[in-house]
Amino acid sequence: MMKQQPVTGMEIWEWRNQAIQDAIAHNIPLLEVDWLLQEIAGLDRLSLRLASFKTWQQIKMPMSLAELDQLWQRRLHERLPVQYIAGVTPWRRFKLAVSSAVLIPRPETEMLIDLAVAAAESGGLQSGHWADLGTGSGAIALGLAEILTNATIHAVDVSAEALAVAKTNAENLGFGERVKFYQGSWWKPLKSVKGQFSGMVSNPPYIPSDTVLTLQPEVVKHEPHLALDGGVDGLDCIRHLIEASPAYLCPGGVWLIEMMAGQAETVRELLANNGNYCDISIHADLAGIERFAVAYVKNV
Repeated sequence: MMKQQPVTGMEIWEWRNQAIQDAIAHNIPLLEVDWLLQEIAGLDRLSLRLASFKTWQQIKMPMSLAELDQLWQRRLHERLPVQYIAGVTPWRRFKLAVSSAVLIPRPETEMLIDLAVAAAESGGLQSGHWADLGTGSGAIALGLAEILTNATIHAVDVSAEALAVAKTNAENLGFGERVKFYQGSWWKPLKSVKGQFSGMVSNPPYIPSDTVLTLQPEVVKHEPHLALDGGVDGLDCIRHLIEASPAYLCPGGVWLIEMMAGQAETVRELLANNGNYCDISIHADLAGIERFAVAYVKNV
């Protein structure tokens, strides 16, 4: 983005009116127009609702109106997610930087943090080492760091580009000292603390390969397929995490993952058949979809 560019309120008002008409024509949620102006132009909801900004002589933006419109045209015609245009997305109490190197954190994933906190409290696991495997934007790692204030959070991702975004978020939100970042595959970079983890949380790729290309165009065209494709049945990464995790988690340590609709019973069976887990439970998201699995490593 370029230096802040002054724009008049009238210019933004005219752009907003056209953008709303475009959104209607292209079946884009109208809320996106005002959310984008809140993030890019710093306008608040009341000013937008009353159009009181219309008379303002100068509104500073980090890009020209022409540049904003170019990105908006990509939203309309290429289905570029509005979060990538703004470069940020809200998640829990955070505002996270996002780019096409990372999945846009979804609201349902916020429940993973609540489940992790409940598991930590019931199992006496509030301190020690916690892992966020496949951290992406760093959302889960930062959510854990905010709540588990006595724990060290280890965030791993195979993508250097994703880790750069995650590190930026950690620094911006004041967690740069609390979260440690590693590039690599799943547990591999964490061998030095093998057997010492209080908990592991992951939102791994879980979409079956032949389903990925049928997802919304915003996802298919712009979000990283590496973070989506879970193999033929979508469970390749989850199987690996079930197999590998008991060697890294301490006795009584907790294992938590997100999965897609229809996978819960298979995941429950995989955990049970592994023999190293107990107290296996499945939890629904706010839409009632069985979305999360929680299990504890048996005490030897």
